[in-house]
Amino acid sequence: MQPLFSRILRTSFLTSALVFSLSSFALDDTAKVAKLKPLEIQSKTAVEIVDQLSKHHYRKQELNDSLSSRFLDEYLKTLDSSKNIFIASDIAEFDKYRKTFDDDFKAGKLNNGFAIYSRFGDRYVARLNRVIAMLDDKKVQFTFDTDETYNPDRKNASWPANPEEADKLWLQNIKASLLSSMLSGKSLEESRTNLRKRFTTQLRYFNQQTSEEVFSLIMNSLTTLFDPHTNYLSPDTSQNFTTSMTNKFEGIGAELKTDEDYTKVARLIPASPAEKQGQLKPNDKIVGVAQGEKGEFEDIIGWRLTDVVKKIKGPKGTIVRLEVIAADPTITQHKIISIKRDTIELEEQKAKKAILNVKNGGQTLKLGVIDIPVFYGNFDPNSSVGRDVYRLLQELRQENIDGIILDLRENGGGSLPEAATLTNLFVDPGPVVQIRQADDVISRDVRASVPAVYRGPLIVLINRFSASASEIFAGAIQDYGRGLVVGSTTWGKGSVQSYMPINKGEGNIKITQAKFYRISGDSTQHRGVIPDIELPSLIDTKELGESSYDNALPWDQIRAAPHDVYNNIKDVLPVLKPAHQERMKTDPEFVYLKQQAALYEELNNKKTVSLKLAVRQQEQQQIEQRTLDIENQKRKAKGETVYANYADYKAKELKKDDEESAAPKKKEFEPEKDPYLVETGKILGDFILQTKKQIAQKTATP
Repeated sequence: MQPLFSRILRTSFLTSALVFSLSSFALDDTAKVAKLKPLEIQSKTAVEIVDQLSKHHYRKQELNDSLSSRFLDEYLKTLDSSKNIFIASDIAEFDKYRKTFDDDFKAGKLNNGFAIYSRFGDRYVARLNRVIAMLDDKKVQFTFDTDETYNPDRKNASWPANPEEADKLWLQNIKASLLSSMLSGKSLEESRTNLRKRFTTQLRYFNQQTSEEVFSLIMNSLTTLFDPHTNYLSPDTSQNFTTSMTNKFEGIGAELKTDEDYTKVARLIPASPAEKQGQLKPNDKIVGVAQGEKGEFEDIIGWRLTDVVKKIKGPKGTIVRLEVIAADPTITQHKIISIKRDTIELEEQKAKKAILNVKNGGQTLKLGVIDIPVFYGNFDPNSSVGRDVYRLLQELRQENIDGIILDLRENGGGSLPEAATLTNLFVDPGPVVQIRQADDVISRDVRASVPAVYRGPLIVLINRFSASASEIFAGAIQDYGRGLVVGSTTWGKGSVQSYMPINKGEGNIKITQAKFYRISGDSTQHRGVIPDIELPSLIDTKELGESSYDNALPWDQIRAAPHDVYNNIKDVLPVLKPAHQERMKTDPEFVYLKQQAALYEELNNKKTVSLKLAVRQQEQQQIEQRTLDIENQKRKAKGETVYANYADYKAKELKKDDEESAAPKKKEFEPEKDPYLVETGKILGDFILQTKKQIAQKTATP
């Protein structure tokens, strides 16, 4: 589902003040625009989509008056999530449709959905024309000295009671957007010009909307009520999806999503140009795109995701520059990130190994670390995760390693058979995962089938971006008691989708038909895999992960599958956790991370922002000082030179960014430089020592 253009002016640090009223630019708020009407073929497609949902979706929901009511709310949210286009009288008028959509869609009737869209279009176009006229009027003056606050989050707000209240909201939005731009370093006139360009572009794109796009909005407002991974793909979208599923990726390697007006980074593809370059991060908001080193930035706030992707994609070897609002709330100015497009080398996504030496109990342990970026198995007939990790285990065994760390951080999944094969390297024959279909039939056919290859000490390292097949593997290792799971709670993607053609070429429907369950009977859906020992993270789980989606399938349980348990991990955790927590108290890197996380949470929980320039500047200085203090505390603890002021710190960071941008390189696998791997190695050392003690105690017991 793609959001529409009503989500226009929300920015991270919003502010400013104005000395006029939009009523000065009165235009007819119901000025009529070109009407789009449903096509006959779309009526037939709607009937088939409803039929497929009814027959095949895992979540058995009847399309009735209740679901019709939810559809209306979802559709209005899709069109106007910021609640600043429609007014209360529109919403009251639409209520007459509330319990009719179920019957309409079953009969292929789309007129009411298109009628709501038409009203939205009338108000939206009129609103943009008024704002553009205001920005064009040189008599309009802006000041930034009024004590006023603004809440950019209107998800739970009411629609404006009347046009005058809507005017007030828009004035606040415009003030906020202008001041946000100024705080990022632009002048008032530059900000005003750029804002005018933004609205002009949005108006142009809106006027290019087609009946197919409106139909997709309507259908996806319905499919998302079943779960967030069930979508209707129009013929054009289906073609783009097919292209994206090939093994050759050319671009920057960032998966993008929409969040109201913004294009957000969902995750970075391992070994991609964006990951190698190092500056773009998950949850960053991309607000501008420029081509080449000198191209002019285009403001993309409010754009369709497909149009943003077209701007960012491009031929190998060319440069794209991104203007980004950092997910890190302590970065108060927009970042400019330059990335050279390239073909993503799938060879670089293959599993690789390294040695990590860890001191423990008066001795140095040699640990093998295997990094698995993705569960591959189809792009090289001679290579797969299972084959490659088997070979790496044999090589590590020749080096007399004391234990293994499998690093599944950022691993978004891939081949389910490969997840089973990987599990089989560490456990003897038995089930790996349970799959329950929509008809409640449960299968346990995905199994380990041969004796284990490696039986020594093992840790699986995970984080929020470990998903799908990664969760199946980590969950199996945890349920078998085969090793420790360390890190942070995984994504929680435990559902299975299939693609079905719709109405003889009129697109496809991606539909959820099954759920994954661990052999313990716990679902991986929604909850994810919870580590035995948790490491601190800066990721806000309310923003990223399955649990952040509306209508996500819930976590639940089924009967456990019979399986062996190799170790009672719970017996050793009372020893391992306190030792880990003691290290966390003094480790400079993790003390730094915890302080950063606390500051992030404080800033992200702030609901309103000031619309006064002096207040915002003071807040910005306070954030910069706290950021500097946290950084210097870490540097002092590590014996490094501290920064004299924030400007010195920022200059060093910019220099580092410029160096990374100029020469992005293959990401080296150096476990000793990764604090997460170093601490995981220490946990594994404690685990090995504790296991030896348990064996000795059992041997000494008569």
